Amino acid sequence: MSDTVYLHKPGMICALGDNTDAIAAQLFASEPKPLTPTDAFTPGLTLPLGQVTTPLYAGPLAATDESRNNRLLLTAVAQLADQLDALQQRYPAHRIGVVLGTSTSGIGEAEQAFRQRDADGNLPQTYHYSQQEIGAPAQFLARHLQLAGPAITVSTACSSGAKALASARRLLRQGICDAVLCGGVDSLCRLTVNGFHALDSVSQQTCRPSGSQRDGINIGEGACVFVMTRDPGPVELSGVGETSDAHHISAPHPEGRGASAAISAALADAGLEAGAIGYVNLHGTATPQNDRMEHLAVNQQLGEQVPCSSTKPLVGHTLGAAGALEAAFCWLTLNGDGHLPPHWLQGEVDAELAPLTLAAAGQRLAAPPRHALSNSFAFGGNNISLLLSRAGQD
Repeated sequence: MSDTVYLHKPGMICALGDNTDAIAAQLFASEPKPLTPTDAFTPGLTLPLGQVTTPLYAGPLAATDESRNNRLLLTAVAQLADQLDALQQRYPAHRIGVVLGTSTSGIGEAEQAFRQRDADGNLPQTYHYSQQEIGAPAQFLARHLQLAGPAITVSTACSSGAKALASARRLLRQGICDAVLCGGVDSLCRLTVNGFHALDSVSQQTCRPSGSQRDGINIGEGACVFVMTRDPGPVELSGVGETSDAHHISAPHPEGRGASAAISAALADAGLEAGAIGYVNLHGTATPQNDRMEHLAVNQQLGEQVPCSSTKPLVGHTLGAAGALEAAFCWLTLNGDGHLPPHWLQGEVDAELAPLTLAAAGQRLAAPPRHALSNSFAFGGNNISLLLSRAGQD
């Protein structure tokens, strides 16, 4: 049995659009699509958010499954209909798994229910606690698609979506599954927006990763789901590096030790040298500490010449979905014409950061697309780097 696993065309929805073609057009555009200014989650305070404004899956759902999170998820999964039909004709239901990352699940619906209870003393009849359980997304999707393989939800904060892809690869390599639906989903809600605001981590303007005036993140929402199999596809998940430095409950290690080790481990897992990497999708949250340590870690492991960018000014930080969504941005880069997602920076680069080459609008990979790295770093020092390789390349 081969250890090589492939990522097939993803289903995606985020602030840039509701399918891969629309998202790619905005991702590689010469001008950034602005985030949505709203006070819907912070009454009296308008913030730019990576809000999905396109229609979501509109089919009927059981009351216990009703959530924006699940509708975002089904909007992405609907794009995989042909792939899923082929899988379900080929494999029995127990050989197809589901692994998803999330940090919100149906918390937004719980917030609405609690507001109604505060107003009239009663929870709505449609409310059920299972809507907000962290394990709900994977279990829901397995039921919805009538799959009987492992159904696992990973919740490791901002690394969840990337961790889901790593877990899916293990299920395939261990022979537990023949195919895995994997990715991440998160929806905007008051808990996350106000929670990060309480940490003084939210910017009141579009975030500025690597900028001298950076002052925090923009929260976003979205969903991204891949079909991962051992059947040859356009992009291989060739390397995974996972570390946990446990430096602090919310702050990264100032020297980026865990991040650096994750990048090193991904390279070793893929059997690649640093010079093989053609693009890095930075975690790039635009918080002072994250950008400082990530610049240092990438510079130490890959040098300063590899093109890098953070895509969070375009979609916001989609939290539990971010690792999968940003891996999909690498997938689009490798499977396209080599255009790189630009690094949109308002103002000057922080001169105190370790030097990196930030991708400009219109820039392409210097060589034919080969290998791209995607970083995700989370609370508690939970770090992961995913290495994606165009199939058939050295």
